[in-house]
Amino acid sequence: MTAVQLGAPAGPSAARRRAVWLAAWPLTAVFMLSNVPTPLFVLWQHRIGFATGTLTVVFATYIGGLLLALPVAGVLSDRYGRRTVLFPAVLAGLVACLLYATAGGVAALLVARLLTGLAVGAAVPAGMAAVADVAGPERRRLASLAGSVAIGSGLAAGPLLAGCAAQLLPAPTVTAFAVEAALLLSALLVVRGLPQVRHEGGAGPWLRLPSVPRPNRRDLLASLAAYMPGMTGTSFLLAFGPSMLANLLGTSNRIVAGGSAFVMFGASTGVQFAVSRWRTHRLLATAAVATAAGMVAVVLAVRAGSIALLLAAAVLAGAGQGMSQLGGFSLLNARVPTGRLAESNAALSAWGYLFAGILPVAAGYLSDARGIAFSATVLGLTVAGTAAIGMLFVLRLGRAE
Repeated sequence: MTAVQLGAPAGPSAARRRAVWLAAWPLTAVFMLSNVPTPLFVLWQHRIGFATGTLTVVFATYIGGLLLALPVAGVLSDRYGRRTVLFPAVLAGLVACLLYATAGGVAALLVARLLTGLAVGAAVPAGMAAVADVAGPERRRLASLAGSVAIGSGLAAGPLLAGCAAQLLPAPTVTAFAVEAALLLSALLVVRGLPQVRHEGGAGPWLRLPSVPRPNRRDLLASLAAYMPGMTGTSFLLAFGPSMLANLLGTSNRIVAGGSAFVMFGASTGVQFAVSRWRTHRLLATAAVATAAGMVAVVLAVRAGSIALLLAAAVLAGAGQGMSQLGGFSLLNARVPTGRLAESNAALSAWGYLFAGILPVAAGYLSDARGIAFSATVLGLTVAGTAAIGMLFVLRLGRAE
C-alpha cells in the first residue's frame, strides 16, 4: 500500500488545514467500528438468545477493552511514536470485523467487542496527538476540532450503515462489517503517512494509570465534570435505544434504530462547529446542561412512549457529548506539554469511559429485574443529577481562573 504523507506541509494555509483533517480519518474509521454493532445487537439477541443484562455486558465489554488499552497506549505513543500505536489499533479493528461478521454465539461477540475497545482505546490518545502533531503548535484549536469531529462522525456513520444494511440487505452483519473493514484498510494508508513523533523525556513505567502533569490536574477535573456524564448519556442511549424502540415504542425497524444513533452523534458533530470558538469552560458548562436535559427527556420518553421525545433526548445527549468532548480535548491540548499530550488524552478518555461503562451495565440488570421503564428512569435521573453537579463544578473553576 502507498502511504499518504501527512507531515505538516509548509505550503498555503488551506493545504495545511486539509492535512489536519486527513490525519483525523483513522479516528473516524475506528470509531465507526465502535458503533456499527449498535442496530445489530437486537438481531443477535434474537438469533442467539440472551437477556438484556447479557446484552449490556456485551456492549460494555467494549469499555473493558478500551480501559485495558488506555493505560498503555498514551505512554507508548508519547515515547515511541503515534504510528507504533495506531497500526496495531487498526489491525485489531480488522480482526474484530471478521469476528462480528461470523459470530454465532455470545463468546464471539464478547471477543469482538473487546478487540473493538482495544482499537479505540489505542486510537484515541495516539490519534488525537497525531492530529496535533500535523497541525503544529499554532493550530492546536483546529487539531482539537478535527479530532473531535472525526470521532463524532465515526460514531454517527457506523450505526446508520449497520441499520440500513440490517433493514435492506441480505446477510447484514457480513455486509456491514465488510464495508467497515474496507474503511479501516484505507485508514492504514493514512497512518503510514503520519509523522512518527517521539518524546524522549518521559519518565516512569510505561504501564501505569494515565495521568496529567500536576499543574494540569484542575484542567482534567474540569473536563471530566462534563465529559463523564456526557459519555454516559450517549452510552446509555446506544445500549438501550434499540430495546426502547422495540419494547416501548413499538418498532423494530433497524433503520430507525440506526437513525436515532446517527441523529445523536450527528448532533454531536454539528454542534462542535457551531461552538468551536467558545471558551472551554463555557463549552463544558453548556455540555453538562445539555446532557442533563437529554436525560430528563429520556425519562419522559419512556413514560409517554414517545418517539419524538426519544429523538429530542438523542439530540440533546449528542450535543452534550460533543461539546464536552471538544471542550475537554481543547483544554488539555492548549495547556498540556506535547510530551505528555497523548497520555493526558488517555486519562480523560479512561475516566470518561469507566463511568460510561458501569452505569449502563447496572441498568441492564436492573431492567431484567424491574423492567426497562424503571431502569431507564433511574439511570436517566442519575446521569442528569451528575451532569448538574458537574456544571456547578465547572462554573466554579471557571470563575476561579
